[in-house]
Amino acid sequence: MGADQHIQWHEAAASALEWWQDAGVDTLVEDELRDWFATPAQLRAPAAVASTPVADLPPDTLDAFVAWRMGDAAPEAGWNAERLPVTATKNPALMILTDLPEPDDSAEAGWMTGPVGVLLDRMLAAIGLDRDAVTIAGVAQARPLTGRMPGEAQATLDDLAQRLVTLVAPRKLLLFGAEPCRALLGPDGQRGGLRTLHHDGIDCPAIATFHPRFLLERPLAKAESWRHLQLLTRETTT
Repeated sequence: MGADQHIQWHEAAASALEWWQDAGVDTLVEDELRDWFATPAQLRAPAAVASTPVADLPPDTLDAFVAWRMGDAAPEAGWNAERLPVTATKNPALMILTDLPEPDDSAEAGWMTGPVGVLLDRMLAAIGLDRDAVTIAGVAQARPLTGRMPGEAQATLDDLAQRLVTLVAPRKLLLFGAEPCRALLGPDGQRGGLRTLHHDGIDCPAIATFHPRFLLERPLAKAESWRHLQLLTRETTT
């Protein structure tokens, strides 16, 4: 004798529907039947993203750009951290680009103060300069609580750093650390290699070296950093 092959399909269907209802599936996903073997319809192109209002774009003059970087449209405006203004003059003998303000920096004290500033002053004196002849700026003009640059802001801040250097048009450019090196020399930029920036009408010799805060932790690297400074000054002195 075989198994009973008589199936009460009405009862089976009702049982299946009851099971799905108990599982929480009590409505159809679509009102119309779907042909699952049909060719998918062409997706509509997404609407264009609204561009930045003209009033929020960085201006093209140095004084206006420096003022804009302290305004509400700058990336650091929402960081809940003090922003340091940049005192920039056109065509300085040397421009120094760092990554972030130091913990002791402030609008009143200026850029690169504390122990880092002491070492910087010695480095400048060694090549016959002082702060009066130098423009100091950062890729970012505020220091987040984490002490690190937010990754989502890096691309914008890199572009703004490039714009600032172009507007300042220094005679020489010294890059402190990996962040400024990447921002100005690109992802393939390396420490110690003398480069000439050709951008928007400027021809600026540039070199990347160790940040003074790194030199305070690793004094043995000072000799290499000194060679970088000599290379920048010797090869660009006429």
